[in-house]
Amino acid sequence: MPQGQPTVVPDDGLTTRQRRNRPLVLVHTGQGKGKSTAAFGLALRAWNQNWPVGVFQFVKSAKWRVGEERALRVLGDSGEGGTVAWHKMGEGWSWVQRDMASSEEAAREGWEQVKRDLAAETYRLYVLDEFAYPMHWGWVDPDEVVSVLRDRPGTQHVVITGRNAPAQLLDFADLVTDMSKIKHPMDAGQKGQRGIEW
Repeated sequence: MPQGQPTVVPDDGLTTRQRRNRPLVLVHTGQGKGKSTAAFGLALRAWNQNWPVGVFQFVKSAKWRVGEERALRVLGDSGEGGTVAWHKMGEGWSWVQRDMASSEEAAREGWEQVKRDLAAETYRLYVLDEFAYPMHWGWVDPDEVVSVLRDRPGTQHVVITGRNAPAQLLDFADLVTDMSKIKHPMDAGQKGQRGIEW
């Protein structure tokens, strides 16, 4: 794609401007690190464009304070840029399995809230962090997710993160990035650290 020019111009009846401003579904999946971090980078760009941003964390513990949350909350409250709302789906699950039944219920309730917000056009960018897991585990139906995203009104962009994103979501999405792991400090026994993992 030299100089930002698309290699294909579809015969879809849209003008260049209409095609450029079409709302997108983005998926960051794969075994490597950086899926959520990339999505939060998009949230920063959206904030800078004065878009309202909704972050929905589906898996990480509600008690876990991630650096991106603090930074985006401060920016959202600054009066400059867009607003930022941060939603945590219950206690969550973060690599140590807990009460999976209550986590499943929280994930389903979270998805219901996302559907309500999409219908109301509450946000311009939705970050559905770790949402691939509830679909992979069968808690949320991927076909329903695709249907809801396909029929969402307005110009709402949605980014979904998490390993094992289902095939039907990958087929539907406009942009899919597979974060592959080549090497990680945990491979040498080093645990996560401040400023790098959170």
